[in-house]
Amino acid sequence: MRITVLTGAGISAESGLATFRASDGLWEQHRIEDVATPEGFTADPALVHRFYNARRAAAAAALPNPAHQALAELARHHDLTLITQNVDDLHERGGSPEVIHMHGSLTAALCASCDARWTAPMVMSPADPCPTCRAQATRPDIVWFGEIPYHMDRIWQALETTDLFAAIGTSGNVYPAAGLAQHAARMGADCIELNLEASATARDFSRHIHGPASRTVPDWVASLV
Repeated sequence: MRITVLTGAGISAESGLATFRASDGLWEQHRIEDVATPEGFTADPALVHRFYNARRAAAAAALPNPAHQALAELARHHDLTLITQNVDDLHERGGSPEVIHMHGSLTAALCASCDARWTAPMVMSPADPCPTCRAQATRPDIVWFGEIPYHMDRIWQALETTDLFAAIGTSGNVYPAAGLAQHAARMGADCIELNLEASATARDFSRHIHGPASRTVPDWVASLV
């Protein structure tokens, strides 16, 4: 069976990583516009680097939970496409062999001048030169608000042929990720949502399982393998 899974912040929250709450416009006490937009980076690159240095350290200290490990088990039994909105590497450390990071990764750096990419050090600063062009234009390889998510062609292609689509720990507030279930359903896939509560796009799913991901995801995977 071909399965496509989309994960959001809810799956990593149980590993201790803070989630983004759009309702108050703040992310770990910072305005979204200041730390998660190209304009914010242009205005104060030092602040943006401090913010992501802290997030990188938190992600490195976190451990995969049973939900991450269960999805790795699922990949051993089915043709799985695993897509995540998260920028941590908990899926990889939980054993998943391949992960599509549509919003980028804290473990990668990007040159805003020449688009070169390399492994990010734990601490980055505006003075870091690009290893390719030497420009002091280093930024986290993160997709910010107003930028186009990565690997969308590959994601849409997976949805065209998947038998089952599952969204885990997603709010349904951020597009285009929030539109994946609707597209999968249009292509004939069965769609299931696993979340603490109904998301903003709950109507796009034919089945819902509510509860913490560390409990619901292992149980769901066990039913498939």
